[in-house]
Formats: sequence, C-alpha cells, structure tokens
Amino acid sequence: MHPTHAACLPTAQRRRCRLARTILLALMLGAALSVPVLAAEVGTPDAGAPGGMAAGTPSPASADALGRGGEYDMRRAVESALRDNQGVVSARAGRDAAEEGRKSARGAFGPAVSTSYGYNRLNEKPRSMSRELDDDTYTWTVGVSQPLFTGLRLLSTYQKAALETERQSLTLDKSRLDLAAQVQEAFLAHLKSGENVRSARDALSRLREQAKVTRAFYDVGLRPRLDVLQAEVDVTNAESLLITAENNHATQRARLNTLLTLPVDSDTAYVGTLVPVGFDMTLEQCLERAYRNRPDVRIAGKAVEIAGKDVRIADSGLYPQVSANFNWATEGDHPEASGSTLSPTGFSQWSTGLKAEWSVFEWGRTWYSGQQARQVETQVRAEEANLRHEVAYEVQSRLLTLTDSSKRIAVATKGLTQAEEAYRVAVARYQAQVGTNTDVLDAQAKLTAAEAALTGAKAEYLDALSKLWAAMGELKPSLTDG
Repeated sequence: MHPTHAACLPTAQRRRCRLARTILLALMLGAALSVPVLAAEVGTPDAGAPGGMAAGTPSPASADALGRGGEYDMRRAVESALRDNQGVVSARAGRDAAEEGRKSARGAFGPAVSTSYGYNRLNEKPRSMSRELDDDTYTWTVGVSQPLFTGLRLLSTYQKAALETERQSLTLDKSRLDLAAQVQEAFLAHLKSGENVRSARDALSRLREQAKVTRAFYDVGLRPRLDVLQAEVDVTNAESLLITAENNHATQRARLNTLLTLPVDSDTAYVGTLVPVGFDMTLEQCLERAYRNRPDVRIAGKAVEIAGKDVRIADSGLYPQVSANFNWATEGDHPEASGSTLSPTGFSQWSTGLKAEWSVFEWGRTWYSGQQARQVETQVRAEEANLRHEVAYEVQSRLLTLTDSSKRIAVATKGLTQAEEAYRVAVARYQAQVGTNTDVLDAQAKLTAAEAALTGAKAEYLDALSKLWAAMGELKPSLTDG
C-alpha cells in the first residue's frame, strides 16, 4: 500500500484533484468496454448466413411479390412459409440468443472494473490529539482485475459459446428444411386431392350420362327397370364420393393455410400439376451430399466439439488460477469523500499485485468432473456415429421409394389408357344393344380406379423426391436441382 496525504492546497488545485479522480474512473470503465476482438473470433461463421442456407428474409418488395396476388405455386408457398412461420422465427431467435452468449463469453477475457461507494456513521464522535472528529465516513473505491491464466477455462468457454452459436444456426437450418418438407408434402397432398375431385366429377358426369341413356332405353322398353335402378345407385355413390373428395381437398387447403400462417378458412389458390421431375443421382452421390449438407449431421459434429470443450473446462480446475489487480480508494467525512478534518484536501491510496490461487485437494471433485465430461464426449461421439448410419438408411429408403414410384407411374399410365379404351367399348356395346349395363358400370369403376392409381403414383413420386432432398439436407422449394 502506498498512502498519499495531500498537503493544504488552494481550492482550484483541490478541484483539479477531484477532476483527476473522475477521469481515472472513466478510463477504467472505458478499458472494460473496449475489449479487443479475439483472434479466435476470426473463424466464427456469420450468424446471419448459417450452414450454406439462405437464412435471411426477403425484402418488403419481394415479400409483396410472393403470393400477395392470391396464387401460390410450390416455390412461393415454401418461401412464404419460411418467411412467416413462427417455428422458424423461434429458431432464429435461438440462434441470435446464442450469438449474444458468445459475445458475453468473449467479454470475460478483458479486465473487470468495479466501483463502490459507502457511508458509515459512528455512535460517538472520535477524538484525535484532543480534537473531536466527524462521526461520518464516506468511502469510494475502484478495482480492476485482469485474469492472466485460468487453465484454458476462459478460452474453452468462449470456444464452446462460439460452437453453440454455430449449432443454433444449424438448428435454424434444420427447422427451415423440416418446414419446407412439410409444406411440400401438404402442397402435393392438396394437388392430389384436387385431381381426385376432378376424377370424381368426371366419374359422376359419366354415370349421370349412363343413367340418362339407361332410362331412355327403359322408357322405350329396351331395358329392364333393374338397369335404371343400378345406374341411379351408382350415381348416388358417385355423389357421395365427390363430397368426400371435396371435403378432403378443403382440409388440405386449410393445412397449407396454417403452414403459411394465413387465415385457416382463406380461399387461397394453390396452383400446380403433378408432373414428375427427373432425378438421376446414384446412392453414393446422395450419401455424399447428405453427410456434407444435413444440418442434424453437422449439429452432431458440433455436439462432439462442444463436449471436447467441456472436458477442457472441467480440467481447468487442476491448474492454478492467476490474475492481476489494481485497487484505488479515497475517503472523507463529506459526500465527495475527499478528505477529513485532519486531511482537508483529500486522502487516497492505491495498490497493485498478482494473485495465484490453486485448489490442491478437493477429494477428487475436479478429477471426477473431468471423467464425467469425458464419458459425455464418448456418448455424443457414439450418437454421431449412429446418426450417420440412420442417415444412410433414410437416404437409401427414400431413393428406393422414388424408383418404385417411377415404375408405378409407367404401369398406371398404361392401365389408364386400357381402362379408357375398355370404357369406350363398353359404352358403345351397350348403346348397340350387345352389351349390358353392368359391363358399363364395371368399366366406369375401373376407369375411376385407374385415374386414382395414376394420380397416387405421381403424388407419391413427387413426395418421395421431396423427402429425398430433405434427407440429403438440401432445400429445394420447387423440387428441381437448380
């Protein structure tokens, strides 16, 4: 300690002393606020553009262009959902929170500045050299502490926070990818239900036409009453199927409206056709892209790195903790704490030093904490390896489903052509009085089933393609590789 007793000075000089103390405090506070950017921060990815995906939101002009006219194709539906869905907003807030945590961990490298101001009053006035002193004491202190060595705890904590920011960015990517897959699945289901409505209406139209022909034949005595009854029953069944198809179509529209954060009862126009998109990648190419791009695989890798940092943090307790400090204090019997009766111009003192602290023995607490962290690291490494196996299975199963659906489209197309020809023949034979009403109704039922089979095969193909892109970790709003 180096106490400094000020001599009796003029009033102007006392004011300069007070100003100097104020400047000293301001400089110390400024040192804490202007922490230099660490070299470790250079490798930190931009939180605004994580993981190779476009995480930004569209400009207001493009936002108005995306679907504000009342029509959504698949691309516009996906982009609108990624912009407005609250699940993505939540994931984005998690990423931003992790970035603030990284900045907080960075601040631990700089000096910590603290200050305190206190007041004490004695029950009796003290005396010194037969003089009565003031019983009020005011104290103002300023302290600065700078960690020098913490067993790599501060560095590991910062690196862990940076990895957590990257992991949250990948979590945002994953939520965007999952949402896009949900929108595409719902969009394809909506298109499929729309095709089913069209098919049901065509079937109803054909059955009503057949019922008219049958009744006309019955009126002139060419057909029995039974044919009329059978035709009318089939018309009634077709009307029921059309109602079911229209209800399912409205349900799928409500689901899409929900994903796009539109009013659930909004009569939104979703446009598009079930046209198969070509895909010619091999299994090896798909796996390579999946391992490179899938957010959950990369999240698992970050979890392994974070576990490694936890091991270093736990082991930091085995090393001494070294820090430097500087303290300054002043006291007095007035609120400005600038002196007392014996020292009317002020009393201040300062000290500086180094401090090393080492917990030598804690009954194995630090050691076992490190062992626990190592076991957690082993656990997350095993989970990462298992995830890669699951990814390989998912990619292969999606690719097999895509191949199967492609083959079924060819079969269903041929079957529809045959069913249409059979229906025309049955109608012609019935009108020529050489076929039966049952033949026409059977041919009509098979034609409707063939249309449904082709629609289902196309929808399943596109759905399998959507899921395959998602399994590879790639965001494809329009299902094309471009």
